[in-house]
Amino acid sequence: MTAKGRRGVTAQLDRAAEACARDGAELTELRRSVLGLVLEADGPVTAYQLLDRLRKIRKGAVPPTVYRALEFLLEHGLIHRLERLNAFIPCAETGHRHVAQFLICRECGSVAEIEDQAAARALVHAAERKGFRARDTVVEIEGTCAACARAA
Repeated sequence: MTAKGRRGVTAQLDRAAEACARDGAELTELRRSVLGLVLEADGPVTAYQLLDRLRKIRKGAVPPTVYRALEFLLEHGLIHRLERLNAFIPCAETGHRHVAQFLICRECGSVAEIEDQAAARALVHAAERKGFRARDTVVEIEGTCAACARAA
């Protein structure tokens, strides 16, 4: 990673720590390390990939260590879990809890986060018409990204 890239990650980590502090929570060194690994990843990263990377900087890291950190990061809106891929990506807006939708490219594996409130409301209303109270909605759309479509 370039020095500029490291500075960008450090700035994002600092913003995440500030967001946690506003919530009365602490971005501990371990949580900061896990978030840093998610931010540095080239794309979605699984818990076990994070564990492998974390072990390079924290020798005693075990799966529950990573899972607890990921749970905290999810709870505070710092990362998203992609259900289909069983992987994690950073939130596009640090510490902004929101309903997001994800565009997953089948060609290159890239993931784009979008936030379409109208789509989110439409899903909640459709569920309500069936008498269902939605708690969480995760929308993952698979297809081809613009870059791959141009290359084809």
